[in-house]
Amino acid sequence: MNDLAAPRRTRPSDAVFSQWRAQDGWPLRRMDWAQPPGVEARGSLIFASGRGDFIEKYLEIYGWWHSAGWNVTAFDWRGQGHSRGDIVGGNLTDFGPLIEDFGALIADWRAGSPGPHVAVGHSMGGHLLLRTLVDKRPALDAAVLIAPMLLVNSKPIPPVLSPWIAGFMSLIGRRDRRLARAPTHGPRRQRALTGSSPERYEDETWWWGQEPAFNIGVPSWGWLRAAFRSAAATFTPAKLAEVELPVLILATEIDRLVSIGAIRRAAALLPQAELHVYPDAAHEILREGDPIRLDALERIDAFLAGRAR
Repeated sequence: MNDLAAPRRTRPSDAVFSQWRAQDGWPLRRMDWAQPPGVEARGSLIFASGRGDFIEKYLEIYGWWHSAGWNVTAFDWRGQGHSRGDIVGGNLTDFGPLIEDFGALIADWRAGSPGPHVAVGHSMGGHLLLRTLVDKRPALDAAVLIAPMLLVNSKPIPPVLSPWIAGFMSLIGRRDRRLARAPTHGPRRQRALTGSSPERYEDETWWWGQEPAFNIGVPSWGWLRAAFRSAAATFTPAKLAEVELPVLILATEIDRLVSIGAIRRAAALLPQAELHVYPDAAHEILREGDPIRLDALERIDAFLAGRAR
C-alpha cells in the first residue's frame, strides 16, 4: 500500500464504529467521526452510500469533510457491509425497510449531534435520501444527491419496457436470480464507476480482500423491480414539488448506471434544486480522478456554506 492509498485503506483511529438498532431490531453498522475534543464542529453530515457499498469505500471523502470541520456519520445499509443479516446479496425486494431505517437513523443522529445537519446520498443512497425527504420530511438544513439513482439506466432496453420486464421475471420465479449481464469486476466496471481513477477502483477490491462479505455481487430481478416501483411511486411531479429543502445534485452525462434524464426531470421539479452535470465523469463522481473529484467536493463545500449555516 502506497502513501497515497493509505487514507483510503485505513480506518480513522479516532472514528467510532458501533451498532445502531433499527425500529424492528435490525443491527446496522455505523461510523461516527467527530471533531477532536475542544474543537467546535462546523455541523453534522451523514452520508448514504450506494448499492453494494460499505463504510470504508468512502474513507477518503469522509476525511475531506472531517478536515473541513464536519462531524461525519456513515453507515452500512441493511443487507450490505456488516449490516447484512440474512439478506443475500443485498437484494431486498422492497425499499420500504430502508426508508424506515434511514428516517429513524436521521432522527436519532440529529438529536445527538450539533447543527446544521446535512445529508449526502450517492446512487442508491441518493434515491433513498430523496425518497426519505418526500416520505419522512426529516429536519435537515440541506441535502446533496450525487449521481442519484432516480431511475436505473436500462439501456439498450427502453425505459418504458424495463419495469415490465423486471416485474415479469419476478413473477415467473426469477425474483432472486441475479442479473447476468452486469459485470462484477474488471476494466468495463472500472470505467463505468471510477473513470479516470483505476487506483481508487482498486481500493474497493482491496477491501473485498480484507472483508469478503463486503462484495455482495450484482443485483437480482427482485431488487430491480423494487427500484422501479419505488421511483414510480415517489418521484412524481406533485411529490417532488413539496420538497422545500435546498438540494444540490451532481450528475454525469454519460452515466451507465442511472438515468440522466430522470435526474434532469427531478431537478426541474424540486423547488430549491441546483444541478451540475459533468460531461465525461463516471458514476462514482467522488472516487473519480482528482480534477473531477476535487471540483465536486468544492461545489459541495460552497453549496453547504451558503445553505447550511
